[in-house]
Amino acid sequence: MSRKAVVLLSAGLDSTVNCIFAQREHQVDLALTFDYGQRAAAREIDRAREICRRFDIKHQVANLPWLGEMTKTSLVNRSVDVPTQAQVSLDDCAVSLRSADAVWVPNRNGVFLNIAAAFAESLEADWVIPGFNAEEAATFPDNSREFLQATDYSLRFSTRGQVVTQCFTAGMNKTEIVLLGREIGAPFDLMWPCYLAGERPCGECESCLRFYRAASAAGLNIEAANR
Repeated sequence: MSRKAVVLLSAGLDSTVNCIFAQREHQVDLALTFDYGQRAAAREIDRAREICRRFDIKHQVANLPWLGEMTKTSLVNRSVDVPTQAQVSLDDCAVSLRSADAVWVPNRNGVFLNIAAAFAESLEADWVIPGFNAEEAATFPDNSREFLQATDYSLRFSTRGQVVTQCFTAGMNKTEIVLLGREIGAPFDLMWPCYLAGERPCGECESCLRFYRAASAAGLNIEAANR
């Protein structure tokens, strides 16, 4: 297999660490950021561009307006609040499932991986690298290793080059990912962990809460730099 890869980069913790780690293992030919009308799209795109500029990676935005149009998720629908603070409990599975329902986008990761696989095949690359983690896989099944295995099976039929997925953090929790990111020099100052698009990460949505809790547990003071 070739050493060439396409990375899915939202500029969050998981995707950024996978992107930087991928540079050690492969030749990263392209980083893809998806814009489906999500609240944080502008921030994600801006930060992803900065990350790619710093690490000399080609970057492209894939626009999927129809994906946002077909869902009522609070990530897209501005008339529905994104769960924050009391509506989020990181260690209560029942509460996390309700929060996950509120931000669920139909088949989002399935769509992303298949589009990335098309780019990979066109670039004669064999690897598609998303940013997933075991912590959120408990409530987001499209973050799980089982999902990646099923995707690989499907790609055996839908790509002539048999593109496969690879996620370096799929078996890790957020704290472990922060530690790995520190080890490989991931740019924590450029990450955007937030579901929203304020001047700074809100620090109150589930994505922010997981990010900053993990940073604190890893002994890394990144809040001041990122916020």
